[in-house]
Amino acid sequence: MDYIEVSFEINPKSTGTDILIALLSHIGYESFVETDTGILAYIPAGKYDGNAILSLPVFTSGEFTIGFHHTTIKSQNWNEVWEKNFEPVLIRNKVFVRAPFHEANKNAEFDILIEPKMSFGTAHHETTAMMIELMLDEKMTGKSVLDAGCGTGILSILAEMLGARFVSAIDNDEWAYKNALENIRRNKCRNVIVQLGDSGLLANEKFDFVLANINRNVLVENMKAFSNHMNGGGIMLLSGFYPNDLPVIEGATNKNNLVKDRILIKNDWAAARFYKL
Repeated sequence: MDYIEVSFEINPKSTGTDILIALLSHIGYESFVETDTGILAYIPAGKYDGNAILSLPVFTSGEFTIGFHHTTIKSQNWNEVWEKNFEPVLIRNKVFVRAPFHEANKNAEFDILIEPKMSFGTAHHETTAMMIELMLDEKMTGKSVLDAGCGTGILSILAEMLGARFVSAIDNDEWAYKNALENIRRNKCRNVIVQLGDSGLLANEKFDFVLANINRNVLVENMKAFSNHMNGGGIMLLSGFYPNDLPVIEGATNKNNLVKDRILIKNDWAAARFYKL
């Protein structure tokens, strides 16, 4: 399938990025990559509509200056694309994230194979790296875990490696869902279930941990649902937002009996740990 890559330049980037991603998600855009000046957004070629972009309220609000242009990406061998561009990542000398064509790091405690294609989550981005750092400090043995917006499945894979007895990985992006399934199989995970959809899939399930590396607006929108699916004393690890978004995030967590007790900041990104009362 051919895709359209749309390059957006956003000013101010810090607040406009999350809003634009949320709006584009509602009109069919499947994947996003942050750049120094904005984002790259991907949509199947047959669904691209430049007028639909211009009609988004972010273009008419007067709060942001946004420019964009698009190019067509022909159907291609994504293995070859990522082999040229994807370098391994080592976090805390414990977690080694690599593609199948890289050599393993025999000194790393956890060796994770990820073939990311266009899904979010390779540990190159600060938010994924911080989520991994937070997870390494938790005791997950025998615990149940919800990985909301699982992307490539990297956090679900690590959760099982850390001893989780059950991991529910969900994502409403079909590309991410399929990629997560591939990576779960690639890492021989036995305790991870991947589903396409949102928190409505969870029925009455309760979890000891909730992992969510998503943009601010989606986190806030789903905070009540996340909290409702947590056991008392459960832990929530969040990222995907900027440090100046913390008051908004905490406003949502405080309303849902979640208390912040740790923050990580890397470059312009933040991650935080919460526990449920």
